[in-house]
Amino acid sequence: MRVNLSIEDMALILLYFLGVLFIGFKAKRKGNDAVEEYLLAGRSITLPMLVATLVSTWYGGILGVGEFSYKYGISVWLVFGLPYYIFGALFAFLLAGKVRNSKLFTIPDRLAQVYDKRVSTFGTILTLILVTPAPYFLMLGVLFQLIFGTDLKMSIVISTLISVSYLFVGGFRSDVYTDIFEFFLMFIGFGLIIPFASIRYGGFDFIISKVPPEILSLTGGHSIQYIIAWFLIAIWTLVDPGFYQRCYAAKDEKTAKYGILIS
Repeated sequence: MRVNLSIEDMALILLYFLGVLFIGFKAKRKGNDAVEEYLLAGRSITLPMLVATLVSTWYGGILGVGEFSYKYGISVWLVFGLPYYIFGALFAFLLAGKVRNSKLFTIPDRLAQVYDKRVSTFGTILTLILVTPAPYFLMLGVLFQLIFGTDLKMSIVISTLISVSYLFVGGFRSDVYTDIFEFFLMFIGFGLIIPFASIRYGGFDFIISKVPPEILSLTGGHSIQYIIAWFLIAIWTLVDPGFYQRCYAAKDEKTAKYGILIS
């Protein structure tokens, strides 16, 4: 399967990949503490940087969220938005400052500090399961296949190598800098899609006349139990390693707290 793209489209996509690689490899910086620099960008992440990297990573699940939106409409805000915002805010008010002030590196470090090495090891295993990149590599592979028409397995391998190559060189700072690049591309993309779609197809009147009523329902036809289940799933935000890493990397307590709230 492949999407038919013009030469201009292909050029823009290739420029994107090259831009990510250039920024990622260029971001490498030598610090006084090599471990702290590699894992946490020297704990120097400012508020704008933290917002950009958190938004770029938190708003993930491109294919899954896209499919859900297509099938169930604006209920995606209630199912995939509101629960995570609630627990994200709780993280900001209750945990962000404490996480930053602990000056640790990972969640397992905290488990070792409070309990012992065995609990820390078990926590490491659970954290690895929680943050497994497999679904994201699959999403990248599917998108790569749609664009270039390559075999899915080969698409996953190529897109994965592109995604992780600069991380081995520049560590977390490379991730943050490429996230900033992707943050701007994401919102520029939204800013272009909305007016062009509105001009070509129409505004709210067009949507109301073309989509099933349940698409515009806040619940999307789902039961209350189904929605509550997603609120329970969203509790995992409180143990999201991405939040912890970015709080550890923030330059101070206020940056960690307000970075999450703004995001």
